[in-house]
Formats: sequence, C-alpha cells, structure tokens
Amino acid sequence: MAPISRRKLFHSGVAAAVLMATGVAVEARPRGGTLRAGLSGAWSTDSWDSRTHAGAFMMAAAHGAVFDTLTEVAADGSLRGELATGWEASDGARQWVFNLRRNVRFHNGAPFTADDVIASILMHGGTLSGAAPIAESIARIDRLDDHQVRFVLHTGNADFPYLMSDYHLIIYPHADMQAAMERGIGTGLYRVERFTPGERMTAVRVNGHYKDGSAGYFDRLDFFGMNDAASQAEALSQGRIDVADLATVGADRIIQTVGNRHINFAMPADMAPFDDAHVRKALKYGIDRHELLDTLAGGHGTIAADTPIGPANPYFDASLLPVGFDPDRARWHLAQAGVPNLSVEISGGAAARLYANSADRAGITINPALGADWAARDWSGRVTEDWMFSAGYMTGAPWNHSRWADDRFDSLLLAARAELDTDLRREMYHEMQAILRDDGGAVIPMFADWRHGVSKRIGTPEVIGNLWHLDNARMAERWWMA
Repeated sequence: MAPISRRKLFHSGVAAAVLMATGVAVEARPRGGTLRAGLSGAWSTDSWDSRTHAGAFMMAAAHGAVFDTLTEVAADGSLRGELATGWEASDGARQWVFNLRRNVRFHNGAPFTADDVIASILMHGGTLSGAAPIAESIARIDRLDDHQVRFVLHTGNADFPYLMSDYHLIIYPHADMQAAMERGIGTGLYRVERFTPGERMTAVRVNGHYKDGSAGYFDRLDFFGMNDAASQAEALSQGRIDVADLATVGADRIIQTVGNRHINFAMPADMAPFDDAHVRKALKYGIDRHELLDTLAGGHGTIAADTPIGPANPYFDASLLPVGFDPDRARWHLAQAGVPNLSVEISGGAAARLYANSADRAGITINPALGADWAARDWSGRVTEDWMFSAGYMTGAPWNHSRWADDRFDSLLLAARAELDTDLRREMYHEMQAILRDDGGAVIPMFADWRHGVSKRIGTPEVIGNLWHLDNARMAERWWMA
C-alpha cells in the first residue's frame, strides 16, 4: 500500500477540505462462481455484532461482504466513499459533514438513511469495541437530512474520514438493529444464506447493487472457520478451498504484502518490576528480534523499533534504529534497576518461548505462563498514526494493555491529531515513535508481511491492500474467478 497523502483530504494551507468519493471504476472482470475460503479467528461465540469482531473469519464476512462502512481504504491506500459519497471539514477539522449515498437498501428492504449511521456509530461508545475510542471522540452526530450528517468531535481530527472505514463501524438498519445482528442484515454485496458461528458462512450476490460493475464478481461465498495453518493447508491441497489466510503450503501461488502486522509484548508498566524504565529497557535489549522474525515469519517482514507505526504508515520513521540484541546492555540496565536476577512471567505461545530463550542469554528468566499479566498479542496495525496511538497507547486507551502513560506523548498525540501541516505532523509522529522506543511499555520486535495461499481458480488485482489480511478483508469484493 502506498503511503497515504493527507493532501488528498485537505487543500494545502486551509482548514477546510472537500473530498469527493464516488467510487473508482475498474476494468471489466468475469462474474460467477463461488469463493471458498478457509479463515482463522472463527469461534462459536461469533455473531454479526461488529463490536466483537477481530479475526479474519468475521472481518471478511461482515465488513468485507455483508455490510458496508461509510468509507473504504482502497488497495493502494487511498480513501474512497462507500455509503458516503463525500465529506467536508470545518472548524479546524472538528466538524465533518458527510453526504450519504442515495437509493441504497438493506437486505430486508429498508432504505438506508442518516438515522442508520447515527445509531450504528454511537452504539460503540462505552463498550469493549475496538471502535470505542472513535465513537467516544464524537461529541454528537447531527442529522441534517435523510442523506447528510454532521459529526461534531471533541477535538479536531484531520484523519476522521479514515476512521470511518474501521471494520467495526459497519452500518445496520436503525429500526431493526437486533435482528440485523442476529441474521446479518446489511447493505453489502452479499446476502447471508447460512451462518453457523465459528464454522461456516454462505452468502449470495445481491443483484442491482450500487457497486455493480466495480466490485463483487462472485455469485456465492463459502467461508469455513479454520483456525490453524495445518487444516487450511490440507484443505488447499485437497481442493476444498481456494483461499487460506494462514497457509501457503498446498497453494498454487502465494500473495504477500508488506504491512503493519506486528507482535506486541505489552508490559504492565504500572506494576513492578515493569514500572522501572531500566527494567523495560533491559527487556528490549534482551530480545533477539531477528530470531523471532526468522522463526515466526520465515523472514518475511522487517525489524521493528518498539513502535506500532510501520512501513505502511505515512509517517513511519524509517530512520529510527531498533534496539539491538545486547545481553551486556540488558545486564547493565538491570543493575541500574537493582534487580540483577530478574525473573518474570509471560503468556503468548511460541513468541513468548522464543523471547524466553534469548532473554536467558542476558541473564533474564522469563517463564511462559498462561494468563500472565505480561502477554504477547498479534496486532494488525492501523492505517493512520492517530488511530493506532489512540486505540492502544495514549493514557487510558481501552487497548493500552501495557497501561503505560506519558504526558509528553499524550500532548503530542492531541496536537498532531488536529494539525493540518504535513511537515509538523511528521515531526510530532516521529518524536512519539522515539518516545515509545526509548521509554514505552511495549516490546515490538518485528512487522510480519501478510502471506496468503491462493488457488489458480482465483484472479486477483495487481495491487493488494495491506491494511488487514486478505486485501483489507475485502477479497469477496475485489477478487474473481480466473
């Protein structure tokens, strides 16, 4: 994905901007056939309630097929409208007026209106939804007419249209939201035919859809819940599926994209011994990042500098050097902290075991333990710096698993959010990345490329989205039968 230019959102030197997004025409592609995919992250607790969505299975089924969001991040990283056709900012990017698409209907026949947008966005506030920080940044949403809404934010946010593409923020029919969450009633290209949580979803193409001619080339979808690479590889080799998000063995070809997916070893920085900056630095010097990249990702990725901002972000600081594996430096920091014989627990499977092996060479004992306060987590990253930092790193953020806090970091985050000057934003985001590397509560050793196995039956575009797996989880819209 090409770095995102905020100049596409704002006219240089002015506080207001207009971006029309009426869709992008593509070359003619054959329509027909069934897309069969084996997808991870499928659980018996799955539902069409997007506040719970996280894994590939529900992301591809909901955000990528059955439902729509207001905006969509295209494969090349540009932003375009989905249920919105345009947006305009004012008041230092604190107010945003969105024009909504007309003549759109939900799968139950209800017309799409501004009321659906208001109900669908605000339901995320005060919940454990991954989009809760976005909803809570909104002071109110005004209904201007059936097809226009105004978002009034607590503070200006130059990236707000990008946030409306979040896969949690799918739009439901406001008058029948409970039924929509139970049966999967959206405005997307595909209508649910069968849904067994954690196991299978089948859907059929909607005729007369507003995206006809530009997306949606399969007649049917058949998604299977497969939570490990081995089962996906077996299904690929036997010809039972055509796409696998984890497996490449048994595939006719491999789709690989460079993105921001990363492992986050979030230390609870409000608890001893992690509340000591020297301990945190010792643990950063005590991990062999290259070993993790080679073992966990087969070398397909890049070394990270303990920041979640990666090569797909526009303000990624490529000059920020990662902390190297240095057992002697780790021991020195432990001595400064007064804990020369550090012993801690961590949860996180293979990643945690590899960390323990390298830390042992630095005199640090890391005991893998299920349910430990210190844990390894797999993050997809986010398309904008503010989105990533607001979700997982600012003080009190719902996904700030390290519970780390820094006043300078928070002040820079708020300033950069509303700053319209590209150069000034870059300076602030670079400083924030340096703060995380030098003092932050997370060890982020690497970015792993997205790698998917695909059969020769499936055609794919030249450019594949790397925001999330499987072409930004939109393979059902963008791919076709070869």
